[in-house]
Order: sequence, then C-alpha cells, then structure tokens
Amino acid sequence: MEASRGLEIEKKYDVNASAQVPALEQAPGVARVGKAHTDLLEAVYFDTPRHGLAGRRITLRRRTGGKDAGWHLKLPPQAAGPGEGPQQRTELHAPLGRPDVVPDSLLTHLHAYLRGTVPAPVVRLETRRTTYPLYGDDGVHLADLADDHVTAVRLEDGADAPRQEWREWELELVHGDPGLFAPVEELLSAVGARPAGHASKLARALGADTKAGKRAAAGGGPADAAGSESTPALLAGKRAPAAAVVTVYVGAQIDRILAGDAAVRGEEPDAVHAMRSATRRIRSILAAYSRLYRASPVRKLRSELKWLGQLLGRPRDAEVLRERLREQLGGLPPGDGIAGATAGVEQRTGGDYDAGYRLLQEALGSARYFRLLDKLEDFRDNPPVRAEAVAPGRRAAAKAVDKAAKRLRRSHKAVKRARRGREEELALHRVRKDAKRLRHVAESAALVHGKRAGKVAKAAHRQQKILGLFQDAVVARDLLETIAADYSDPATAAVYADLLNRQEEQMLAARARYRKAWKKSRDLLGHGVI
Repeated sequence: MEASRGLEIEKKYDVNASAQVPALEQAPGVARVGKAHTDLLEAVYFDTPRHGLAGRRITLRRRTGGKDAGWHLKLPPQAAGPGEGPQQRTELHAPLGRPDVVPDSLLTHLHAYLRGTVPAPVVRLETRRTTYPLYGDDGVHLADLADDHVTAVRLEDGADAPRQEWREWELELVHGDPGLFAPVEELLSAVGARPAGHASKLARALGADTKAGKRAAAGGGPADAAGSESTPALLAGKRAPAAAVVTVYVGAQIDRILAGDAAVRGEEPDAVHAMRSATRRIRSILAAYSRLYRASPVRKLRSELKWLGQLLGRPRDAEVLRERLREQLGGLPPGDGIAGATAGVEQRTGGDYDAGYRLLQEALGSARYFRLLDKLEDFRDNPPVRAEAVAPGRRAAAKAVDKAAKRLRRSHKAVKRARRGREEELALHRVRKDAKRLRHVAESAALVHGKRAGKVAKAAHRQQKILGLFQDAVVARDLLETIAADYSDPATAAVYADLLNRQEEQMLAARARYRKAWKKSRDLLGHGVI
C-alpha cells in the first residue's frame, strides 16, 4: 500500500510545567478557540545503531492513540533550524501494521540513509497532548496548538534507563497562513514560552550529550558516514575560500541525490534525470577544481560517479527516445504503416528502458552504491584538500571557468574542421559535453562572482540544450535505421523513412541554431570570461 503524504508546517516551543496557555483568540486573525481535547499518545521511534536518521533530522515512528495512529515518517525540514522559523517537513503515513516491521511504503524513502542497516527501536515517548484548535472569522480551521507533557525512555539503555520528562508546545498550521506564527508567538512568549532548543522530541530524548543528539538539534549532518561530528558552516560569499565554493556546490548536489533516491526507485517522472544531472555536476566540479585536492580520492570518486551516471543513463536515454518518437508518430497522418511502426518503436525502446531500469534498481540496492554515498558525504565533510592549495574562491573559480571556456572554444574549432557526417556529429557531441561542463563550473562560480558567472552558465546551457536536440535526433536516426532493417512491409517502411527524414531535418535545424547561439555568445565566452 502506498503511503499517504502531507506537508507539516509547525514551530515548537519549550515551556515551563506551570505555564498557562494564553488567550489565543487575542491573536490577530484568530476569531475563536475551539474546545480543547486531550489524547494519550505512545510512539516508538526507530533508527540505526548510530542514529543515522536522527542525525539527518529524519524521524521514523510508530504511534498509537489519537486520530493519526500509524507509522509516521518525517523527512528533513525544508526551512531553518530550531528557533529560526517554522519548519516545513514532508510527512508520510502508513497503517499500524506490525509493531516491529517498518512498512515498505516508508522504507523505500530511507534506503539512501540506512544503507543496508535495519532500523530498530531506540526511544519510546508517552505524550499527554491537549489540542487547542484555532479558527478564523470565516470558520476556517487555521492551526492547532498542542500542549504536550512528554515522558521519554531511551530503549537502547536497557531496563534501567532513566525517564525524561518535559513540556512543550507545538503550533501547527492546518489551513492557515504562515503569517499566523508571529502574532501567536507573541502571546506564547508573554507567558514564558521560548523557541525549542531541539528540532524534535526524538532529538531531545537522545540528548545533546550524544553525537546524534547534537546533530539533530543543530540541524542535521552525516551520522553513519565517517567524518566530522557535524557539517561546518561554510561561507559562500565573495571572500569564500576555493574549497568552500566546491563544498557548497557539491553539497547541494549530494542533497539532491539523497532526496531523489526514493523517487528513482519508484520510477517517478524525471527522477532519473534529476539524479543523473546531480552526478554529472559533481563530476564536472571535481574535474574543474581537481588541483585543490589529493588526486587519488577525487579520481576514485569520479570513477564511481561515472558508474552511477552510466546506469542512470540507460533508462533515461531510452525514455527520452521513446517520448520523442511517440510524439513524432502521433503527428503523422493516419495510414496503414503507423501501427506497425509504432509497435516496432515501442518494443525496442520499451525493452531498452525496462532492461536499464532493472540494472539500475539492482545497483541502488548494492553495497557499492551505499559506499559511494558514504564517500560523497565524507568528501563534503572532510575534503581531501592539499595542504598547499589554500586559494581564494574568486580566483580559483575564475580560473576554472576560463579553463572550461577554453576547452569549449577548442571543441567549436574542431567542429569547423570536421567533415560532414559522423566526424561532425562526434565533434558536435564533444561541444555539447564541454558546454555542459562550462555550465556546471559557471554555476559554482556564481557563488562568488554573481551575475557575470550566471550569464556564462546561461549561454553554455543554451548551447547544451540545442546540441542535445541534435544528439537526440542522431540517436533516433540510428535506432530507426536498425528497426527499419527488420521490416519488409512497404507501408511500415514508408513510415520509418518519413521519421528518418524528420531526424535529418531536425539535425540540420539544430546545426543552424547552434551556429547562431555561438555567434551570440562568442564575446561572452572569449578570453578572460570572468
């Protein structure tokens, strides 16, 4: 059964045991407070032995009591850390099921973080919750204030584990606007409430004296991977050191890989493309800034990223090709050969897609993939920087962009020298790859060079996109020639001939658009790019 999904927007407050809930109807926009109701809740939280989920501000629990009994999975917050504003978290629900078996519908979202380990009970919470519903003038249910009296026991500590007790308030939006938080918080603060010092009840139960507790309270960071206790705060301004520029950019791509893992496993639209793009960006940046780092770890990391990228590429390329040819077949006038041609395209591209996805799914469950995730996080948290390679970020980024632009200019000259046919097609493919690298490097440089680097990235992306259409037509042409060779039916052969002509026309049009785009960006991508 598929898990239900929702967006939780809330803010937590620490409060004394003797504090009185204020008159919440005094907050602007709140017309009345509904009748309070009390629930007794028991939740068992699951995690790895080293608290790999809590360290990333992910909570997995099985709760009984109340209206939302069942399994709950809360993914990392989209907003600031504790005390800095309301958290926005995706929350997934599944039925109660067995108390010791995590539902597959939730587990699929955790493989990238569990990496082969099995989650086990770590904390039990008992909560006496009194909920105060807040309503607007039009009767809309704006928010709920939950007054929680909590008792926590760390199950890992055995039968003699001490009990922790505290009280906290949670203000969670239902149908209200985030602007409600400020006026209500003013009322809560007046009676002694203060922004919570922990991101979650689990973080508080684990305790700030533990590494996972520190990570969870501070806003996340790696837990099961080797490395430092928390991700250091990194400067991404104009004075940033070169390694920080790389770390910030690479860190964002790692987040995209981890966040997109479940979507790839579930074959969600564009999920493979998004993960593949993130792996390519990291490879481009590691190549562009390689002199900052020791050679061996970067070389190995790039090799493993290439392995993953190739696995992602197989189903993605088949998917793109299938959609392209489906669209073109749909645009042809009705005829006797359409059904046969469509069947041939579907059989070939569908088979390639299914075979590629099977290999990808196997890889995503492998120890090799999990080791790659560990190495990526270790690179982010413990960069293998050369001792002598402490360089200003602006200078290093400018050099990296200039070098990538020079590489692109050389590829463009090779196209002009190439003979029409396969030689030119390969040369244009090289330009596309180099434009893609320049785009990625310029994106990283935008952290310290701003708009100028952004313009370079945009120009490179324009060329990459045009030549991507050219390459798609080349691949489609080659596939159609292979499929057409197996069909002797004249009507079907005529359809394939028509499709082949369309690929040649689109290749010709893409060449012309590329020449125009190059002329437009020639001055921007000349010597001394930024």
